[in-house]
Amino acid sequence: MNPIKKFSKWYQQALEQENGSVPSACCFSTNGLDGYPNARFVSLKELTGGRFVITGAQDSRKGEEVTRTPRGALTLWWPSLERQVRVQGDIHRMNGLNADRYFRERPRKAQIIAWASKQGKPMNNPKTLKARYDHFENLFDGTEIPRPANWTAMEINPVRIEFLEFKHSRLHKRKLYVRNGMDWTEMILQP
Repeated sequence: MNPIKKFSKWYQQALEQENGSVPSACCFSTNGLDGYPNARFVSLKELTGGRFVITGAQDSRKGEEVTRTPRGALTLWWPSLERQVRVQGDIHRMNGLNADRYFRERPRKAQIIAWASKQGKPMNNPKTLKARYDHFENLFDGTEIPRPANWTAMEINPVRIEFLEFKHSRLHKRKLYVRNGMDWTEMILQP
């Protein structure tokens, strides 16, 4: 089976069965600027053209890390299904029109905080952030909020995708797909 189709099937099942959780939540890992791996949870926006889409600020730590080393990994875990998917791949920034579309899909408060916050930067006084938030909330009152210049959409073009199905026997089912040009090589891994 094609791993993109398999992921789509698993993801749809997670969307239907994951009660009380966020099936789109995934751990996004990058090569840290200081040489240490860095990981944080983000939201998978969609799978399009065989690529996994996430979003965020270009001047955040994750954005700076992607700029320096445009490779990363996503890990998704769906507890009720007892399934995990790991994706490793090359990262490309999407064009502005796509970034605009993803920004428009965000809740309004998330759009405002994208303008107000300098994501991940030190903060001396929380009141300053609240004042910036209030400023942008008033500035954009009654209007569509444009995408900030530093906010982008990124697509991860997978080179490896691993599927793991947990079993109570501990004989977990693991399959790894490795991209070979336009084709995928499949191998079964020991648990």
